[in-house]
Amino acid sequence: MHKAGFVNIVGNPNVGKSTLMNSLVGERISIITSKAQTTRHRIMGIVNTDDMQIVYSDTPGVLTPNYKLQESMLNFSQSALKDADILLYVTDVVETPTKNKIFLDKVAAQTIPVLLIINKVDLLKSQQDLEKLVSEWHTILSDAEIIPVSAQYKFNLDYLLKRIEALLPPSPPFFEKDALTDKPARFFVTEIIREKILLIYDKEIPYACEVGVEQFKEDERHIHIMAVIYVERDSQKGIVIGKGGKALKKVGILARKDIEAFFQKKVFLELYVKVEKDWRNKDNKLKSFGYQPE
Repeated sequence: MHKAGFVNIVGNPNVGKSTLMNSLVGERISIITSKAQTTRHRIMGIVNTDDMQIVYSDTPGVLTPNYKLQESMLNFSQSALKDADILLYVTDVVETPTKNKIFLDKVAAQTIPVLLIINKVDLLKSQQDLEKLVSEWHTILSDAEIIPVSAQYKFNLDYLLKRIEALLPPSPPFFEKDALTDKPARFFVTEIIREKILLIYDKEIPYACEVGVEQFKEDERHIHIMAVIYVERDSQKGIVIGKGGKALKKVGILARKDIEAFFQKKVFLELYVKVEKDWRNKDNKLKSFGYQPE
């Protein structure tokens, strides 16, 4: 009998949700940086075998919204509670277990299987520290099965995968068997560029940036891409471009290398910067960037 299901990954920012999904999928689907709010969308990664299809969903870290973009990000996380067959609630050994209690209460109310993933256990000094943390979490999510892992070093992921496979319901596949994700090629271009922005710039700049692909022309050996980095203010535009265009050139070089690796083709990448004032609070812009339904 074929099994298939949606395994949705939720939790607070910076606990390693994207690293976990990439490790489980075996492909670099979600971008990863050390900064909070790296993931803005709900991103699916699909794993297929002859008798199984696991549809993982990476989601933005749960936060209190300060503007409409963050409201959309929170909606992605909350929607993952509604359509999951298995829920992975990811925490780590650093954060306070009671953080974001409102969302935790929603997780506790789930009737589907919940696997509580304690990530980054490689940072703990002793087995006693882990046992104390497990005990604390058991009082918060008493019905969840607690699984300690290190997503970065792939510790205990084999056991986690066995538990996911065991809990998957009988079902035909939801996607074609050769599908890896639900996102189009352009989406991964924008994410790779945005990852480089997060790595290169400091403070508010990365959070004020969004990326749009204006042109994506592909043949058997080459891809020609024209992309726009949107910022909210003229001063931010100057910082993104940098003196003599050096900062923008660095983004382009790093992004092009990763895009070439992703598509296995030679890439020609043109980057431009435009000011779109207050785009994080404009419904029409959020729709065009895929944060709200059309």
